[in-house]
Amino acid sequence: MTTALITGATAGIGAAFARRLAADGHDVVLVARDLKRLREQATELHDRHGVEAEVLAADLSSEDGIAAVEARLSDPRRPVDLLVNNAGFGNKGRFLDVSMADELRMLTVHCEAVLRLTSAAAAAMKGRGRGGVVNVASVAAFVPRGTYGASKAWVVQFTQGAARDLAGSGVRLMALCPGFVRTEFHERAGMGTDNIPGWMWLDADKLVAAALSDLARGRTLSIPDPRYKALMGVVKLAPRALLGGVSSKAGRKYGPQ
Repeated sequence: MTTALITGATAGIGAAFARRLAADGHDVVLVARDLKRLREQATELHDRHGVEAEVLAADLSSEDGIAAVEARLSDPRRPVDLLVNNAGFGNKGRFLDVSMADELRMLTVHCEAVLRLTSAAAAAMKGRGRGGVVNVASVAAFVPRGTYGASKAWVVQFTQGAARDLAGSGVRLMALCPGFVRTEFHERAGMGTDNIPGWMWLDADKLVAAALSDLARGRTLSIPDPRYKALMGVVKLAPRALLGGVSSKAGRKYGPQ
């Protein structure tokens, strides 16, 4: 029986990973801030799939929270075979409208926590000669779009670079770059979504299935939908100056309302 640890596990993409991995027979370690929701989720997964579901309440914007998850990933008595770094959030507002404290909190969750947890997991996995890490980024990584996009671009570059360094070790790393997914993400950030076209929305469960398939194939980057793959192909060809203007307008239309 293998074990998967998922951060941001109680909602959205993280909850979809937990459901799919538990359904496939993996024990799970569920990480989020809300202990009550974690316990409810763990009970449901255990009762439905007969797997062990451990809970770890941790705030990944804090030193104590990151350290607690690092310690769990490094525990040789309870090895973790798959890490899903999914915890993340958005800030409502343009640059300089968002407080510096919130900007730094985002960088802590999206960058520092991902770096430290990936390092803790990969070190343990390398010693065993097997394991996998999925770092959830975003298609926002490929367009000029403020701190959120910049932090997700870092996730992509870091993950692909680390994957090259660990080639041949038995440890697989992959950056997952979804588009708009029907989750609590936008609601929590106070962002309106009424103007987002229906074709841009992805289903979290289908996204996870595609991501796990890409990880099994050894891919280091997953854009799990043909629509977004085509869109990102156009983005690669567009001039950066033009792309910045389009991204800014799209952010005002489809982002915070």
